[in-house]
This record gives sequence, structure tokens and C-alpha cells, in this order.
Amino acid sequence: MHKTLRLAAVAVPLTLIATGAGAEGVLNFANWAEYTSPELLEKFEEETGIKVVLDTYDSSETLLAKLQAGGADYDVAVPGNNFVAGMISEGLIQNVDVKSLAGFENLESRWQSPPWDPTNEYSIPWLWGTTGFTVDTSAYGGDIHTYEVLFNPPPELQGEIGMFNSADEVVKMVHAYLGNDLCTEDPAHFQAAFDVLKAQKEHVKMYQSEGLRERMLAGEVKAHSNWNGSSLKLRSKDAKFAYSYPREGVLTWMDVMVVPTGAKNKENALKFLSFMLQPENVAIQSNFARYSNAVAGSDAFMADELKTAPEIVAPADRRFIFVPACSEKSIKLQDQVWTRLLK
Repeated sequence: MHKTLRLAAVAVPLTLIATGAGAEGVLNFANWAEYTSPELLEKFEEETGIKVVLDTYDSSETLLAKLQAGGADYDVAVPGNNFVAGMISEGLIQNVDVKSLAGFENLESRWQSPPWDPTNEYSIPWLWGTTGFTVDTSAYGGDIHTYEVLFNPPPELQGEIGMFNSADEVVKMVHAYLGNDLCTEDPAHFQAAFDVLKAQKEHVKMYQSEGLRERMLAGEVKAHSNWNGSSLKLRSKDAKFAYSYPREGVLTWMDVMVVPTGAKNKENALKFLSFMLQPENVAIQSNFARYSNAVAGSDAFMADELKTAPEIVAPADRRFIFVPACSEKSIKLQDQVWTRLLK
């Protein structure tokens, strides 16, 4: 999952359940809002005696800004995969040789040595999924599997659109819509993206990432950029909500766990990473968030719904585009589009 440089810093200390060994310190954990299973953290506390303090944010950009400012004392954080290379180059996260962690062998082979961390030194998968949008089909009953519905909405959806507050996600969606490389450095491509977003803007009620499900359930908007697991949660509340897999290309992402350079409780961080490499533990998180994970054997502990849900089992004929880490030039042009759009 991936917004502007605003931190939604909400410290949520979980109750420490005493163990025979007594308290073993603290784990300061930073993750996206509404994206961490309380049951999971309670289980970690029970098994280790380590108290977890959860801090939340609304985007990888927000997390990056916090780490760059030096004000974060996080022990484990969860950025998008496309932010890892930049965080490594800036010295914001540390080499913890994750391939030596207990449980690393449980990772599915396709997720070992990923492009963003080919030597398996900095990151462990959290969850992965896709980025698209959700439509209230009681308002619009046409074909939703095209970005045209979102960026050039039909009359039924005009003025009823909600969008992420994220340059990284929204601009890349437009690039996919236009058939451009997600990491293009061509100013003309960014001008074309801006033109699409500028035309769409009159139909957008808000650019806001948090609380999107509540907005849709309340009928405040009829279509909203969304992630597949979040859309599944919506449909579980009301069957009228459907998730789009755009034929122009489906953005695919993985969120990963990293240990920031300023971590004060590194050993506790490593314990948490190993904990998350166990199939029965990561399955708790998948069941909560409604996203796939990267650990072999976790299916045995996952809800049956996740094995058949259309939001998880995607159409076989779609083109899936794994969101890459883009160059500094590309990111700068992307941010310029967003600044112009929101001014």
C-alpha cells in the first residue's frame, strides 16, 4: 500500500501480557493505519514479553519524511517495496542480514532475493497486493475494469470520486492508464498525466487515503482508488462494492519490514521479523488485512474466503505491473505533478 508528507502519528501501546520470563523491553513498530492485526501483536507480546508500541502513518512518503528528519525511533517499519532502494542509499535502514533469520527458509522462493533487496540483507515481506479502485455498483452498473471509469468518469460517477492522497500511487496509475513506463523520465509523459488528473479533478470530492472504506459505506463517494484487500473488506460489509482490475495494467506492490538505522531495540526487531516468518503468525495478519503474504504454508491457517475472493484471485488475462523504484528525476517530476494538481 503507498501519500503526502503528513504524519498521522498515533501511538497505540498494546497491553503487555506478563510472561514467566517477565518483560523483555519494547518494540516500536511503525505501520500504515488500519493495517496491523491487534491479535497478531498480542500474540507476539504473549510469546516474547516484549511490549509493542504501534505508530501509524498514511503513506510510504510520510514514513520516508519522518526517517529523513531523524525524528523516528522506530525499531521496525513497513514501507512499500519501491522505497527500499532509496532508504538503503540514504542510510535510513540497516543491514540486518535477514537471510540468516530463523524462518527465512519459509519464504516462498519467488520472494527470496527480490529486485529491491537481491542479497536479502535489509527487508522481509509483510503483505502484497494490488492497487486499483472500488465502485459502488448500485450507482454504476457498467464495465468497471478500465481506468477510464476513474479518470474520465461516466455521468453516474461524476463528482462522486475519492482518490488517494499520494503522488506515488495516483500518478503511477495514470501512467498505466496512458501506457507509459511507471518510471518514465519524459516531461511530456508527466504533462499528459497532469492533464488527465486536472480534467478529473472537478469530479473528485477528496484526495484522502485514510478512512476510505468509511466514506464509501456512508455513501459519500461512489468510486474510490483502493487496494484489493481493503476492497474485500468493503464487499464483506456490502455486496454492492466491486473491485476493478483495469485492463490497461494492474499495479502490484509488496510492503516490507525494515529496521531503521535509529532503532534502539534491534534484537527485539529481529525477533519480530522471525516471528512474522512463521506461517501461523503471518496468516493472522493476512486474515485481518485481507492481503496475500509471502510465507509458504500459511494457507493452512488462512480464512477460506481469501482462497476464492475475486479481490485476491485476480483475472488471469490481466497484465500485472510490479511497482518499481524510480529514479530521482522521475520522482521529482511526479511530485511536481502532484504539487500543481493540489495547489
